[in-house]
Amino acid sequence: MLYGMADPIKAALVGMGHRVRVYTPYGQLLPGMAYLVRRLLENTSNESFLRAGFLENLPEEHLLMNPLELLRRKRQTSGAGANGNGHPAGRPASAGRNSAEFRNEPLTDFSREEARESMRRALDEARPLLGRPVPLVIGGRRLDTGKSVDSINPSRREHVVGRVAAARIEDVNAAVGTAKSAFPAWRDTPAERRAELLFKSADVLRRRRFELAACEVFETAKPWREADADVAEAIDYCDYYAREMLRLEAPHRRDVPGESNATFYEPRGVIVTIAPWNFPLAILCGMTAAALVTGNTSIMKPAEQSAVVAAKLMDIFEEAGFPPGVVNYLPGVGEEIGPALVCHPDISMIAFTGSRAVGLAIQKQASEVHEQQGQDHIKRVITELGGKNAIIIDDDADLDEAVHGVVASAFGYAGQKCSACSRVIALAGVYDAFLSRLVEATRSLKVGPADDPAYSVGPVIDDDARRRITETIERGKSEGRLVYAADVSSLANDGCYVGPTIFADVAPGAKIAQEEIFGPVLAVIRASDLSDALAIANGTKYALTGGLFSRSPANIERVRREFRVGNLYVNRKTTGALVDRQPFGGFKLSGTGPKAGGRDYLPQFMVARTITENTLRRGFAPIESGAGAGSAAAPATAGAGE
Repeated sequence: MLYGMADPIKAALVGMGHRVRVYTPYGQLLPGMAYLVRRLLENTSNESFLRAGFLENLPEEHLLMNPLELLRRKRQTSGAGANGNGHPAGRPASAGRNSAEFRNEPLTDFSREEARESMRRALDEARPLLGRPVPLVIGGRRLDTGKSVDSINPSRREHVVGRVAAARIEDVNAAVGTAKSAFPAWRDTPAERRAELLFKSADVLRRRRFELAACEVFETAKPWREADADVAEAIDYCDYYAREMLRLEAPHRRDVPGESNATFYEPRGVIVTIAPWNFPLAILCGMTAAALVTGNTSIMKPAEQSAVVAAKLMDIFEEAGFPPGVVNYLPGVGEEIGPALVCHPDISMIAFTGSRAVGLAIQKQASEVHEQQGQDHIKRVITELGGKNAIIIDDDADLDEAVHGVVASAFGYAGQKCSACSRVIALAGVYDAFLSRLVEATRSLKVGPADDPAYSVGPVIDDDARRRITETIERGKSEGRLVYAADVSSLANDGCYVGPTIFADVAPGAKIAQEEIFGPVLAVIRASDLSDALAIANGTKYALTGGLFSRSPANIERVRREFRVGNLYVNRKTTGALVDRQPFGGFKLSGTGPKAGGRDYLPQFMVARTITENTLRRGFAPIESGAGAGSAAAPATAGAGE
């Protein structure tokens, strides 16, 4: 308990035989006062049990109630009458676990010894398996193409994680042909069955959680928590999209006397999912799960740097029971097979997450209709591209929270997230104080191999990325004041390391403030006031994520209106979006807009049809069975045919 507060309660607890630890802030006056103020704000917030108990005099039974029960009651009293999945509150859509309300998969608590031991054991079991061959999977058959691409551990270049078969053009044609042949039967498979296979996939992901996280640690250098969160997100996608398909399967009916009208969805066809390496399991799983549960067949094209993780996902889909040919695994060099997949006349849709340059090229290639090759449809393309994401620091922001949020947003996974913060726009009144504390907080980050949990920042994905980021840092020295650059010289011979780097006094139009870097490089920009900050924040070609740290309700409301990005985060980090809670996706040159993990995502993978029937029968009713074609089944309706 805090020194100087609630002394009678301390005495009572000691008198009851409990141990009481008394603590007090120590150090400079202003941070100490800020700490005390923050405690007061927390204790008097609208959500505080202290306020509810002592000011609102709520009974003990209410204070100790299950929060989910409180949420259910709020929904009932709000008049919505439905839970987050569109079903009546407190009542599932149908019997069985498949209709239960969606809940995000909890992250692993690595403060628990058993969790740490499970992860260490998974890493130890994975090490002897590194370097094994990884074949293609087409129609349930594993194929070796005679050519392979080595997947390298970014933390230690000498470690080959897997030797992955590289698909050829003939393999592209075989995969598309197989998926096309499997489509009619899969399209006509009931939605309940398709959803059940996704639920089974989620169960397998849970069972193999640490194995998959260990593979990510080695192949893409994700630290333990980042790797575990990626697996949890893949589980969420399977669970959420299965429930969403059950919601969407029922036709929308608008019947009137004498006429029935039904609008419903059906799948598009063969869908290619092209995934990045930075979320090697979650994004590939999410796009593919959406394609499969909506009745499409799928071809998975993973990034070369994360093809071993993708092969494990293919194993999981097979173990869950997806029929051969419904989902296929086609790794290879993107420049060689990517255009062949995108331009193939039998591909109905491309779901892509990756760089702006590749995404725009896919949009252009897919727009061409090859009628002479039998293409009878316009291809649908959804893209989630990059960002130049900014966090605004208001002059009344809690700098403790702001610094923590910016460091996590900018340097988590070495800045290799499309949602990562790469620009900080601090108002002049707090600029110097914020910058000083930001540098000191960043200095505390330790850089090292991803498999060692003692380090918080690992390497970047490969040497090409390391060279590109290093060149950007050198150029940035002429565009801003370099205030911090972590020394990683001792690690340079082992892996692809670039340390956290901060530039201050950067002009809003500088290249390091406008171009996506995809690495641990942060530009700090000074703004004269909130209007200036908003103009700078919106002054890029991207609109993916953004953030604000402020205590002012008026400023928060203004930023909510005027900071136009796909995902805006207030007083928290800009990374770590959760399925259903924060559906993810941006616009402008950050993507085509659909929100992954949200209610508008699955319809992108389907087409809508409407069937209208005149239900006023005229003339003779047809014979159902047993009568000749010309037999009279019923007298004619009066006046019909006259």
